[in-house]
Amino acid sequence: MAGNSSRTLLVDVGEGEHISGPYAIINAQLGKTRTDKLYLRCLLSDKSGTAPGRMWSIDETMYNRLPAEGFVWVEGDAQAYQGEMQIIIQSIDPFDPNEEMIRELLPASKRNPEEMFAQLRDLFDTLEHPAAKRLARAFFDDAPLMSAFRTAPAAKVLHHAYLGGLLEHTLQLCSLADRMLPLYPDLNRDLILLGLLLHDMAKTRELKYDRAFDYSDRGLLVGHIVDGVILLREKAYQPGVDLPPEAIMVLEHIILSHHGVPEFGAAKIPSTPEAIFVSNLDDLDAKTEMALVAAKRDRTGDGPDLRGKFTEKHWALNTRVYRDDPLRE
Repeated sequence: MAGNSSRTLLVDVGEGEHISGPYAIINAQLGKTRTDKLYLRCLLSDKSGTAPGRMWSIDETMYNRLPAEGFVWVEGDAQAYQGEMQIIIQSIDPFDPNEEMIRELLPASKRNPEEMFAQLRDLFDTLEHPAAKRLARAFFDDAPLMSAFRTAPAAKVLHHAYLGGLLEHTLQLCSLADRMLPLYPDLNRDLILLGLLLHDMAKTRELKYDRAFDYSDRGLLVGHIVDGVILLREKAYQPGVDLPPEAIMVLEHIILSHHGVPEFGAAKIPSTPEAIFVSNLDDLDAKTEMALVAAKRDRTGDGPDLRGKFTEKHWALNTRVYRDDPLRE
């Protein structure tokens, strides 16, 4: 099987259209039908997005040949189901793409990473406390870390799960905070912006994104919340930064608590005004992004008509998402 330059992007696949070519596969699992027959369920992806995949005739030997996260060559047909397009797979085989093809198969931000990074740096030039500025500079001057920061997804699956997603999520949060903080003059702007910059920074270590998105060994054993505190200490205690110890402690608390509650991974409940603001803003952006991706409101009129006003139940949002914007022409 060779590369297929005419492969249809998933965002453009229409009802009944046959697809043939390489795609990334995510979360491949064996399921059982009501008649106890094995079937494959997975997500297929390329740079344009993702689509559910189903193969109704598969055995364990065939399934065990497939990567749970990786790349496959798929032959199948598109079918509209409950408001979204899914791929009914006729044949599927492991596939080893070259580096150029990998960039075509992994979802990527629609925004230019260098432009986003420049906007973020400009925003951090407005910090007021000299030590806060020095801490930010210690991060921005770390070229290998910033290269990973510009490339990494913000998550494996849930939100901003595409190349450049971590940078896009961070810039969105900092831009939101910059607009909202004048309404809360007693909050410390420097601490909040630094907290937002650092809260997910260790996802550069937690996730692997050179091929399919997955967790690194360090991500599984340490995780981005604890590793974020380690990263902060690496920079904050560099000679010349001189951030007050209490400020370091408060930033550590923002990182440790930004998931809100222990059941979602927080090591501490947010317990400062700044930590509460960061946690809730992070939750707002993540869930809004998930809802918009599920609703697919960015589709143009040339895209396929999915003929459904509601999505399937979104487990992270705990609801079926209503797609339509009734005031949009």
